[in-house]
Amino acid sequence: MTTSSTESNVVQVDFDIYDQALVAPTDVVRERTAEVAALGSVVYSTAHGGHWVVTGYNEIQAVMRDPETFSSWPNNLVPHGAGKFLPLELDPPEHTAYRRALQPLFSPSRMRALEDEIRGIVTELIDGFAETGESNFISDFAHELPARVFLALMDWPLEDAPMFTEATDITLLGKPGATEEESNAARAEAAMRMFTYFGQVVADRRARPEDADDVTTAIVRTPIAVDDGERLLTDEELCNMFFLLLIAGLHTVQGSLAWSLLQLSAHPEQRQRLIDDPSLIQPAVEEILRIEAAVSPGRCATKDTELAGVRIRKGDQLLLILNAANHDVAEFASPDELQLDRSPNRHLSFGSGPHRCLGSHLARVELRIALEELHRRIPDYSIAPGRSPISHVSQVRGVVQLPIVFTPERPTS
Repeated sequence: MTTSSTESNVVQVDFDIYDQALVAPTDVVRERTAEVAALGSVVYSTAHGGHWVVTGYNEIQAVMRDPETFSSWPNNLVPHGAGKFLPLELDPPEHTAYRRALQPLFSPSRMRALEDEIRGIVTELIDGFAETGESNFISDFAHELPARVFLALMDWPLEDAPMFTEATDITLLGKPGATEEESNAARAEAAMRMFTYFGQVVADRRARPEDADDVTTAIVRTPIAVDDGERLLTDEELCNMFFLLLIAGLHTVQGSLAWSLLQLSAHPEQRQRLIDDPSLIQPAVEEILRIEAAVSPGRCATKDTELAGVRIRKGDQLLLILNAANHDVAEFASPDELQLDRSPNRHLSFGSGPHRCLGSHLARVELRIALEELHRRIPDYSIAPGRSPISHVSQVRGVVQLPIVFTPERPTS
């Protein structure tokens, strides 16, 4: 990484969050973002037409809590071509109306009702490989779990999971071995398949208004506030929201599950503590979320302002590296150490302010139950010898392959 100076108080770097060199041969995102953070809490990157890179805990929290000055549109440095993701790329008060429409999905009673179903999904997935002594953890478990939980959350058939698994893989990663043009065409086709599915679900719920207990029906029926009163969400808006829920929830949980095994494999003494005392699993989830934060959201300045003494002009794009904020020594003692019982742990992995992750409680439930069952069933897992994990980077980094081995579970008679 090279640096230079522009104005007297501005450091310029060539850091690019999409640079695939950040994962070859191993994931060095945290190492590189630490280098950027050491140069300043707000620096300027020349990548993608130029943007500010924000790494400081206080600075990122201030930006996230001020949507009037820092709009969430556009969120991506690289245009995704899907219009505005709802409600992610809307600002209050418009954002508030759309977010409220999704509340039935994430109510405390809804989360409690899902716990047993999530544990059943986790158990079924582990049953699929526990007796073999090895697993491609991503395809066997980490990708399947959030895909199936999404279907359970929406009250959609679990047998539709394979379609979502294939379509989301292509949407996120393209077509293996294909050219970029072929991958983009495959992404478009996969997205169309999902939007067609969503459209059929919406049409079905509109045609069967008697299913009052169905959570998707509740969303379809929930009015949003507009200037002249209230209205129902359109089919296009509903499909857009469902698409965002699927992609955001699947990818971040998949990564966090993989990082859990990677971190605990690298720290066997910490893993043994979890095995001996399962009550540590909940704080362990928070610590792994902190140390590996997946998301680097974008913001756009709506007016001239200052941040950490740096002049930000109207229209400037900002990249908020939550992983760097979670390693800020001003907020976290020994931030590079995995401390399963770290307290306090005010990490920003779910964001802050009006856009704080709506599905954070669901993600925590998925991760907690998964770690409980994995450490009960296959506690001695390790990375398969000679087979390195494969990661990928973007504004939502993740893990796409994680081969593991363990002592096979004996079949029950």
